[in-house]
Amino acid sequence: MSKCKVQKLFGRIRTARVLRPRDTVFCILLTACCVGGVACRQDMQDQPKMKPLRSSSFFGDGLSARQPVAGTVPRGFLRTDREFFTGKRSGQTASAGAPTQNPQPGASPGATTPPGSSAAAQTALSYPDAVDTFPFPITDQVLTRGKERYEIFCSVCHGLTGYGDGMIVRRGFRRAASYHDDRLRQAPVGHFFDVMTNGWGAMPSYASQIPAQDRWAIIAYIRALQYSQQNKTNAPAAQPQASPSGGHGQ
Repeated sequence: MSKCKVQKLFGRIRTARVLRPRDTVFCILLTACCVGGVACRQDMQDQPKMKPLRSSSFFGDGLSARQPVAGTVPRGFLRTDREFFTGKRSGQTASAGAPTQNPQPGASPGATTPPGSSAAAQTALSYPDAVDTFPFPITDQVLTRGKERYEIFCSVCHGLTGYGDGMIVRRGFRRAASYHDDRLRQAPVGHFFDVMTNGWGAMPSYASQIPAQDRWAIIAYIRALQYSQQNKTNAPAAQPQASPSGGHGQ
């Protein structure tokens, strides 16, 4: 840098106006007023939003949640595979929103079982629209996943071996269904999926907690439990089950 430029720079520094104490106080007070004015707003505490299931006077129908646009499907809610997402056969007219109210083979509403009918025919009458095969191949990985999910969500009521003697049952809760009863041995896999999806008796729906893929994995593990215990002679004595309208489990 040349000598002339250095002299000019120092000259500007010497002639620069020094901020007086009075000006400093004024700047501080102005900044405090600006910050205080912003802090008085309640937008962060009282946000203009709608909470789930809360009514609204803004829309004509009184609902805060809006219905999907006609002809559209929300992301992740496309249910083209009826058998996978409901456990019911495609083309059936029976309602998919409620489980079949018929826990005993041969006692389906509006139908009678002829004397001497086979167990398969009785099961078909009891669960007319439930699928009897899994919608995908069952592998070791699926069974392992089903075992993990079963022990998390199901064993507390149905027990680790499926006899309906889980820990909360031992603590006084209503006894859960035993998967080793003949009724549930013969029940198709779609019935178990329907029960887990929509609930049954005192058992609530687990659809919001267990994805459809995991529900099928749990059913595969239940079948494995049934096969493992079908020849046992020292199984816990089964207690009388509650009526289908008030029972717990399937």
